[in-house]
Amino acid sequence: MDILTDWIEWFPRVYPGVLVSLQLTGLSLLFGMPLGLILAVMAETRFQPFKWASFLIVEIGRGLPALVLLYMLYFSLPEVGVTLTSMVTAVIALSWSTGAYASEYFRAGLAAVPNGQREAALTSGLDGWNGFRHIILPQALRISTPPLASLAVLTFQASALAFMIAVPELMSKAFEISSTTFKYLSVYVFVAFIYGILTIIFLALTTLLEKYLNRHMQR
Repeated sequence: MDILTDWIEWFPRVYPGVLVSLQLTGLSLLFGMPLGLILAVMAETRFQPFKWASFLIVEIGRGLPALVLLYMLYFSLPEVGVTLTSMVTAVIALSWSTGAYASEYFRAGLAAVPNGQREAALTSGLDGWNGFRHIILPQALRISTPPLASLAVLTFQASALAFMIAVPELMSKAFEISSTTFKYLSVYVFVAFIYGILTIIFLALTTLLEKYLNRHMQR
C-alpha cells in the first residue's frame, strides 16, 4: 500500500520531532506539576500576599489560551530586553498553563481529605509540615491523580502549539514533509496516528501510577 510505504519513508524524518514533543511535554510537566502544588498550598494559606499571588498566576494561566502565552512570551519579552529561545519559551508557557490547571486539581484533592485525617495527624504528633507531608499530601495526590493524568495528556497535545514559534517538534516536521510532498492528508493522518499511540501510552502509564498509589494508600 502506497500510504504505508510513505509512512515508513517519513518516519525517520518525524522521529526527531517526536523526541522534541516528548521532551517539551516532560519538561512542562516536571515544572508545571510542582508549580500547581505550590500554588494550591499558597491559595490555602492565611497569608494574604500568597493567596493573591496564587490567584493572579492561576487566573492568568487558566484565562489565557496557551497559544497566547506562547506569543506573549516569545514576541513581547524582547521588547523589554529579555530574549528566550523558542524551546525555553514553550516550556515556560506550557508549564505556566499546566501549573494553573493543576493547582485547581490539587486544591480539590486537598479539600477532599477528611478532617478526621487531619485530626489524626495532630494526635499522632505530626503537625505542620510533617503532618502535611506524611498524611494529607499522599491522600490528596491519590485523589488528584485521575484529573492530573488527563491534564498530562492535554499538555502533550498542547505541545503541538509550539510549532507556531518554530520549535522543531512533531507538527513542525509534518509541515516540512507536507510542504515538499503535497500529500497533506497522508501526512496529517500519519501524525494523528502517532499522537494517538503516544496518548494511549500516556494513559496506560497514568493508570499504572494510579493503581500504585491506591495500593500504597491501602497499606
